[in-house]
Amino acid sequence: MTAPPFVGLTGGIGAGKSEALSALERLGASTISSDKVVHELYEDPEVIALVITRWGEDVAPGGRVDRGAIARKAFVNDEERHFLEGLLWPRVGARVAAWREAEAQRSPAPKALVVETPLLFEAGLEGNYDATIAIVADEAVRAARAGARGHVALDERTARQLTQAEKAQRATYAVENSGSLRELEQELSGVLAKLSDRS
Repeated sequence: MTAPPFVGLTGGIGAGKSEALSALERLGASTISSDKVVHELYEDPEVIALVITRWGEDVAPGGRVDRGAIARKAFVNDEERHFLEGLLWPRVGARVAAWREAEAQRSPAPKALVVETPLLFEAGLEGNYDATIAIVADEAVRAARAGARGHVALDERTARQLTQAEKAQRATYAVENSGSLRELEQELSGVLAKLSDRS
């Protein structure tokens, strides 16, 4: 039995990564969001204890992690950021590996195993995947979506990220998401067909 293609999905803020991930699931792929895994890890007592030890009680008032407070502590300098990445990334990797193994055994097999990874290229993770997809959208569309979700400081948040053009250039497939959900699904359906031809 051939394993389903293992695919990394990325894109800038407001490009519609989550929308694309949901569409891929509807089209027969099995999906996981690394951001969602991080949310779950922030409920792990061991992770909570480690961030409190590092940054104090105010990052987890009442034992519940405040992601905004952690971001303010972690992104002040490289040393703090490396601490957080060293804490989370191996755990995310282990969780994704276990998910991949379980999903690959499913019958019928999913069309692909897709992991949403916002900093895929920035973290140098593209080599882990059989293929990568970058979701891109017009800047005006991205800004409107980001603003609607409260990500007003689009430039600040994207400072650590590659530009859309760089992500698109490095990805195996770049998918435009400035139109309707139906158009997005059609594009992604075509990508899944190409992926099955590759495997």
